[in-house]
Amino acid sequence: MRHRLSRKLLLFVLAAIGIAVLAAGCGGGDGEEGTPAPAPAPADPGASPPPSAPAPADLSGRIEADGSSTVGPLTTLAAEEFQALHSDVQITVGISGSGGGFERFCRGETDLSNASRPIKDSEVEECQANGIDFVEFRVVTDALTVVVNPENDFVDCLTLAQLNTIWAPESEGMITNWNQVDPSFPDLELSLAGPGTDSGTFDYFTDEVNGDEGASRADYQASEDDNVIVQAVQGDRGGTGYFGFSYFAENPTAVKALEIDGGSGCVAPSVEAALAGDYSPLSRPLFVYAKVESFTRPEVREFIRFYLNNTQTLAETALYVPLSAEQQADAIASFEAALATPG
Repeated sequence: MRHRLSRKLLLFVLAAIGIAVLAAGCGGGDGEEGTPAPAPAPADPGASPPPSAPAPADLSGRIEADGSSTVGPLTTLAAEEFQALHSDVQITVGISGSGGGFERFCRGETDLSNASRPIKDSEVEECQANGIDFVEFRVVTDALTVVVNPENDFVDCLTLAQLNTIWAPESEGMITNWNQVDPSFPDLELSLAGPGTDSGTFDYFTDEVNGDEGASRADYQASEDDNVIVQAVQGDRGGTGYFGFSYFAENPTAVKALEIDGGSGCVAPSVEAALAGDYSPLSRPLFVYAKVESFTRPEVREFIRFYLNNTQTLAETALYVPLSAEQQADAIASFEAALATPG
């Protein structure tokens, strides 16, 4: 794809007001409008999935998405690329966090819900109570990244036990200095920033580090906007925080990424380590949930098809960890199966 969106501008606009993206129209299919492409044949794990049929040329309408600030930039980039094809489709992407996104999604207010964690049982029940059927698509992989201030020259790697010392609920008001984390660290005040409680990143991190989803000290600077976390850590020599890998990749000099020892030695967050499964346990899948009822609208069908067909290129452009060809083929097959299901 030739079009490349500036992620710094993108992330700023996301944080301020969400994104409204208008898509440009060209191209068309020879078939009837809205006719789905045939389901793909079983994929060779090393091969890219076959392309779907071209989208109708005369798409119009509005698509509403909300949810994870980690996934938001990727969905926005997909929408921006879609504008080169369909100028009469308006796509709005909010960043209320995975939990906030599911609240709106299960009330029927949005077509798509970006999520940095799987949907919870309680959220499934809420969707079911409101008659919202949905399909889950894995769109990229993430290497959740722990960062410190770039002037921090005393720590390059933290163990899960040390992260727990920093972030455990019982550490609130008690662990306030780096030398309490490790006696070899200097006498330097510990300053914490991280995602808010509506964030799927918060849920995943607290589950893996503290052993209980949502269990965390509360005396830290919390924000659903990961750029705020970057700025907080950048502005304090004793600062530390965590967020999705793409935000570190966008700010490699503003903060310093730490290696994590999950029990098998220190491993730095990277595309390669996440794909290989070596960055454990902070490597995780990222998702988009789609409302099945919205598939009756051709603009929604074609946007999702475009998103899934191009997810590898979008991921590389937006500095995410792309899916393998087999994972991408699975997502496309799930989409085509949903289209083929009556009702």
